Amino acid sequence: MSQEKRNSSGWTRRDLLGGASLAAAGIAAASLAAPSPAAAAPRAGAKHAPLENFKYDIESSKGWFGPGGSAKEANIEEFPISQSMAGVSMRLKPGGLRELHWHAVAAEWAYVIKGNVRATVIAPNGQAESADFAPGDVWYFPKGHGHALQCLGPEEAHFILVFDDGNFSEFGTFSITDWIARTPPSVLARNLGLPEAVYASMPKEEAYIIPGRVPPAVPEQLRNGDLNENQFPHKFRLLASRGYVFPGGEERIVSSKEFPIQTTLTGVIQDLKPGALREMHWHPNADEWQFYISGKSRVTIFGAHARTATEEFAPGQIAFIKQGFGHFVEQIGNEPTRILILFNSPVYEEISISSWLAANPPSMIADNFGLTKAQVAQLPKGAFGIIA
Repeated sequence: MSQEKRNSSGWTRRDLLGGASLAAAGIAAASLAAPSPAAAAPRAGAKHAPLENFKYDIESSKGWFGPGGSAKEANIEEFPISQSMAGVSMRLKPGGLRELHWHAVAAEWAYVIKGNVRATVIAPNGQAESADFAPGDVWYFPKGHGHALQCLGPEEAHFILVFDDGNFSEFGTFSITDWIARTPPSVLARNLGLPEAVYASMPKEEAYIIPGRVPPAVPEQLRNGDLNENQFPHKFRLLASRGYVFPGGEERIVSSKEFPIQTTLTGVIQDLKPGALREMHWHPNADEWQFYISGKSRVTIFGAHARTATEEFAPGQIAFIKQGFGHFVEQIGNEPTRILILFNSPVYEEISISSWLAANPPSMIADNFGLTKAQVAQLPKGAFGIIA
């Protein structure tokens, strides 16, 4: 057994972390669903691998549990298709502390689902920030920025972390206790100014998530005297931002345009009304990582060469859609669906099938699908977004 501390479930952290109109839309769908004879079968002799599994139930995984909180992860070890992004569902009990640490190979993006969290972070230029995050808030810590997280109470905090590297946890988490525990006391005494004997009482291994005292309501002054404000803030209030409203729901997007420090990812909160359809579309510049917060939906992906796959998703489950793959989302059940979505690009891009068809000459569309001019005239003239 390694020296790494085992939690109450018997797992070490490395065990876990290493390893328009509905009528027009209906006509368009009906027309496109009936292929012409020339398109009825794949090209002769073509052989292509089946589509990869694009669903993972993160909340049903074993995870890591300790007295200060818990963490469940989905990186390429658990979810091989997710090469570009990894996710963690983390919970901190009141006062629970995710110790001081940094990530060498990945930036960290987070969305708070429940509770309140105080985060501190330091940038390479020495500028520090302490900020409080509530449900609907986002933080972004660039690669290598040192940070720590603590639950403010009175309830448990639950937040989703997304990293812009599917390997991040095995190769990219550096914890302060892990480093100090493996440094000679003589070096620590010279570096930190405390007598060598003091270090004998410090943790002998990585602490990871530990119990702590609930911080005061008003943040303490930082030890170096800096103000608790940063001129390049790490915080964005996504749920409080203005959304795009469609007949079938809403969508809030935060890219580098709205949140300049967020240079590698784009985040989205998507709300679907019962029975809604997120129209057929694809993203030409990024993979898509989805976490289902509430409600249920059915996702269908198109991988070219006559390959499609469909899965149903419920709270706590993740979908991953590769860059350029066509897809659509159907809301199912009586409860509205809320989805947290991440793209591994700081710029948001999409192309919908309805806007694409609208951007072509009528005669070309008629020839492509064998439609009459009257049928082509009924096709949508632009993107629908979320259809009711």
